[in-house]
Amino acid sequence: MPGTPNLGARTSKPGNHWMLYVLIAFIGGLLTFAGARAQQRATDDATFRKLIDGYCAAWSTGDPNNVAKYYAKEDGLIFYDVTPFSYGSWKEYDAGVRKELLDQMQTGSLTAGKDLKVTRRGNVAWTTVPMHLSAKMKDGKTIDTPVRYTGIWEKKGKTWLLVHEHLSAPLGG
Repeated sequence: MPGTPNLGARTSKPGNHWMLYVLIAFIGGLLTFAGARAQQRATDDATFRKLIDGYCAAWSTGDPNNVAKYYAKEDGLIFYDVTPFSYGSWKEYDAGVRKELLDQMQTGSLTAGKDLKVTRRGNVAWTTVPMHLSAKMKDGKTIDTPVRYTGIWEKKGKTWLLVHEHLSAPLGG
């Protein structure tokens, strides 16, 4: 019949469009996931920058009572410090750092560098950051050394607490 469209001339079948829709949905899901992950990473970086800066400010007061809020209090948690070596709980750490360092220190400062790295897996995160320790001791000596810092944090409720940390100074530092 003249003027009648040729329905058989269609190049694609209507049922094949679902594949395109699935592909678009998949790509959209990937973009959403990547965006959410980037946003979570930015939030984590800001959260731990604030924690690390507060941690350093608290230690710089020379009073472990000010820094206690950053630590989990369970027995058996290991904290490696620059002196003497390690502590098996916050209670040990508090007493040991007072005796080994703070009681002999006149003034001190602990500052975190800019190169903070944060890795988070659920309610556990680890941070690494170079730090700098400077102190004037009561005997007139001074300490001025870079410090390598690694902290393992666990989220308990809404609060991130240190469950392990490792501080070390390079040889000759």
